[in-house]
Amino acid sequence: MFIQTETTPNPAVLKFLPGQSVLAEGAGVREFNDSAAAAASPLAGALFRINGVSRVFLAREFLTVSKAEDADWAYLKAPILAAIMDHYTSGEAAADDEAAAEDEDVYDAAAADIVQEIKDLLDTRIRPAVAQDGGDILFSKFEPQTGVVWLHMRGACAGCPSSAATLKAGVENLMRHYIPEVTAVEQVL
Repeated sequence: MFIQTETTPNPAVLKFLPGQSVLAEGAGVREFNDSAAAAASPLAGALFRINGVSRVFLAREFLTVSKAEDADWAYLKAPILAAIMDHYTSGEAAADDEAAAEDEDVYDAAAADIVQEIKDLLDTRIRPAVAQDGGDILFSKFEPQTGVVWLHMRGACAGCPSSAATLKAGVENLMRHYIPEVTAVEQVL
């Protein structure tokens, strides 16, 4: 098995492409911010047992691993690759089938149409682009009275030094161009 490794714009995150599915089709993405949350994922659990791993993000075709501030990729990369390899040889699923439940805000008909446009734009143009860098952007909420869209950045995008610029210069401009009701885009912290 050959696991491809890619750098991301976030120096604290590496992207790993195992050449086979990480999560099942339609499973969405999963993010684990600590070893307690990783109990729902044998793969994330194994990665958190490596000293210096601070976050694990699983997507359909790749996973990203974030390192602690004082950790060095020179010492982390080999044990991470070994844990990923061991996981795939075990035959276990990367994560349980229960995705985290997401709260859905209730919108009136006009706002619901705008929210659907926002989600469609995210899914078709924005998420595929940030996935190339090992990240993901999820819709959080829309404020119809102000036109502000709140987005949650995950994977390599979370904590990335260039994420604010990506959010404002890229995502906000695209949203405002295609959806005139959107006035601003903010990040959920």
